[in-house]
Amino acid sequence: MAKNSANRTMPSAELSNRIFFRLYQCANMMHKTGTRALEEYGVTTQQWAVLGALTRPQAAGGMLVGDLARFLMVSRQNLTGVINRMERDGYIERVKDSADGRSRRVRLTAKGEGIWQSITPLIYDYYGQALADISRGDRDQFLRGLDRLLANLERL
Repeated sequence: MAKNSANRTMPSAELSNRIFFRLYQCANMMHKTGTRALEEYGVTTQQWAVLGALTRPQAAGGMLVGDLARFLMVSRQNLTGVINRMERDGYIERVKDSADGRSRRVRLTAKGEGIWQSITPLIYDYYGQALADISRGDRDQFLRGLDRLLANLERL
């Protein structure tokens, strides 16, 4: 309880700094612990994100590389390296877009779908451990706050 009352009296700039630094730390820990959670499959957190994006019903026919980069909020340059490795490992393939032959779609292969099915239980176990002491109500509130933060960041 004392910690919450201390946060209420903290100057706004200091509190903002602590929030953003904590997000930075959480992102780094998610990368580190998420990769460790899937190390037996050799899947990184970046690959996990690509697999997850491509398994959504909206991506059944694959996604244009630019659309995938925008969805994941990464640069095309950063995504290209991940896609190259995943294609080399047989998880995805790049195919010509039927509407524009100059564009490429990234889509899952059967091997990619299989690896996703294999790692999904580990991912949900990871989520459960990471969120273990956070109530459903707090999770809902946290998600709403992150959604507002993301919307604000997108406007910058």
